[in-house]
Amino acid sequence: MQPVGPINVLHLFPPERAALIELLESLHADDWGMPTVCDDWSVKDITAHLLADDLGRLSRDRDGHTTSWIDAPTWDDLVAAINVQNEAWVAALRRLSPRVLIDLLRDSGERTQAHFQSLDPDAIGPIVSWASPEPAPVWLDLAREYTERWAHQQQIRDAASKPALFEAELFSPVIDAYMRALPYTFREVLAPDETHVRVRISGTAGGVWSLVRHEGQWGLFTLVGSEPAASIALDQEEAWRLFTRGTTPDAAKAWAFIEGDATLATKVLETVSVIA
Repeated sequence: MQPVGPINVLHLFPPERAALIELLESLHADDWGMPTVCDDWSVKDITAHLLADDLGRLSRDRDGHTTSWIDAPTWDDLVAAINVQNEAWVAALRRLSPRVLIDLLRDSGERTQAHFQSLDPDAIGPIVSWASPEPAPVWLDLAREYTERWAHQQQIRDAASKPALFEAELFSPVIDAYMRALPYTFREVLAPDETHVRVRISGTAGGVWSLVRHEGQWGLFTLVGSEPAASIALDQEEAWRLFTRGTTPDAAKAWAFIEGDATLATKVLETVSVIA
């Protein structure tokens, strides 16, 4: 049994952004106003939000400009403050044309990639709040960033009835990153040491992850030889929607295949791999 290793997504940002630009350039005028799963946000609004993520990242992390960043004492305060900030940005950018947004995203993608390439992936970076309250290694923060981009692009694809971005190369790291939230989801679950919960995601981008209680803490491991006390299986499309609040744990119970301890298995369905 050994802990899971880092996720390398640095090489995936350019093809993901290229796919986004190609998608946006293919949209008709009416597509930009289509509603999405993000409350009250259209396709154009999500596009503006992606631009905000890029520019905020460059301002905070590259340039050290933190005067407008959020200082919230609790999780709920953080989520509320982020939502207020996101709404303000999206409202302001509704005056921009789709063509301008596309041009800006093309440029910001190149600039964020240059910044990401300058970072040491093994250094300690910012907190990835859905994975741990402690500062995370840079590679996990970059994986979180990649999942945000991928999920928002997929939300646009859903709204505009475009083909999903389910190619294994681009999608597998998203599922793997979402799994890194499992130990935090189980942080208050008490169980004997070596209790093993197996999570299987089916599909070309899926895999198997072992959540094990070891030395009083839950962690993700590979090469676990013990039989699981509980196991749960989800399809890859069901999984990404569940972990990004696109569906509810109660709804997911109807899709999940569960064996063993149902209480442990269904706890997996409470996993959230996004902030807001």
